[in-house]
Amino acid sequence: MLAVFVCGAALLTLPRTFLPPFNEGTLTISLLLQPGTSLDESNRIGQTAEQLLLQIAEVSHVGRRTGRAELDEHAEGVHSSELDVDLKPGRPRAQLLADIRARLALLPVGVGIGQPISHRMDHLLSGVRAQIALKLFGPDTDTLTMLAANLQASLSDIDGLTDLQTEKQTRIPQLQVRVDSARAAAYGVTPARINQMLETVLGGRVINQLSDDNRRFDLVLRLNDPQRDADTLAELLVETPQGKIPLRRVAEVIEADGPNQIGRENGQRRIVVSANTAGRAQDRVVAEIQARLARLNLPPGYSIRIEGQFQAQQHAMRLIAMLAGISVVLIFLILYQRYRSVALSLIVMGNLPLALIGGVAGLWLAQAPLSVASLVGFITLTGIASRNGILKLSHYLNLARQHGLQFSDELIVRGALERMTPVLMTASVAALALVPLLLAADAPGKEILHPVAVVIFGGLISSTLLDAFITPLLFKLFGQRPLDKLLAAASSQSF
Repeated sequence: MLAVFVCGAALLTLPRTFLPPFNEGTLTISLLLQPGTSLDESNRIGQTAEQLLLQIAEVSHVGRRTGRAELDEHAEGVHSSELDVDLKPGRPRAQLLADIRARLALLPVGVGIGQPISHRMDHLLSGVRAQIALKLFGPDTDTLTMLAANLQASLSDIDGLTDLQTEKQTRIPQLQVRVDSARAAAYGVTPARINQMLETVLGGRVINQLSDDNRRFDLVLRLNDPQRDADTLAELLVETPQGKIPLRRVAEVIEADGPNQIGRENGQRRIVVSANTAGRAQDRVVAEIQARLARLNLPPGYSIRIEGQFQAQQHAMRLIAMLAGISVVLIFLILYQRYRSVALSLIVMGNLPLALIGGVAGLWLAQAPLSVASLVGFITLTGIASRNGILKLSHYLNLARQHGLQFSDELIVRGALERMTPVLMTASVAALALVPLLLAADAPGKEILHPVAVVIFGGLISSTLLDAFITPLLFKLFGQRPLDKLLAAASSQSF
């Protein structure tokens, strides 16, 4: 009993993560320059990054994409580059990534290191290609940028936090048209009508099509590029019920600067500070981030939300815990349907905490974090551990029914010994089948299966060995009355 409580407490203290660290054999490295960087400059820095990476012995090939087309699902400017790096066997993964980060730190870029599958998984979870996304929400973009810079500075010394960067934003020249609603109303024109006119002359509007044999060309109405200045826009004529008037009478046209992009989510403006973790359990890194966020004093109307793998891990833990509870209840109901006894059902389920001991010990010895994969292993163990108890308990009942043995030490010892061979054989076969997965912890494609194998293998050892003593002992203490009831019911049915 003491061992069960110790392992239960140890399970709560294990480091946690959403999924085990992947080893896909390939890296996806994102390089972010300041928006507005020219294609030539972005290409030059990308080539320098390629040369730095090719100097690493474990790097076999580097491919690069700079920018994404406007019609791409994830359009990016030419200030963004993405490198696909193929790796060869060599140094441990942590040392290799540290070397890559040290080399790329020489470049004036924001660096994010991921992998093809995990990179896209992070993007699906939070909309950001990083494991952790800190999203700041508020009404003013400039204030958000300032808060994000302060947040990045305050988190930069957290142990295990890497690739920390803020969503790139810069100020760009803009022509701003500020409509005076009162003056517009006096002329009987709405701001929406003015915006529609500006959209036509600046963005263009298709008014017809020209045909040339099988080809068709859109005829677009808009201002010429030389006329796109504040003075020309101010003199544009706006139709009103009182006649045409210059735009300057109902709006102010000024040359100013503004953010190159405004990110929105759920109707709010937002900016993202993203990061990855390395060398430290993700849950402990996030716990330290949350502690520092709690000390921040945000202006009214501004908030911070943590998303990414940590959020998915918390949701998955709650879901799996609920499913595990349902599984235990269903196992009990099935056992009760079979034995018609609460005591006998609980004797069989006494193997579940025995399996927990080996599963937790396996994770501790393998230095593996508690993840969704290892939780699946614990749920699988409930069925395997219950099977051992069912084999032994059912044989006790058969000896009493078919061989006429009375409840005694002879019945308990004989039943345990006769079921020792099949229990050991089934457990050993299952354990041997898991050995290849146990030995392939770092092999690409085995990251999910390895923690499952560790938990099941450790649980098989503890439940099989302890079951040889615990189940006979529990049956001796609590099994006589249920056995007598079953025998009495069987004899009454025979008549």
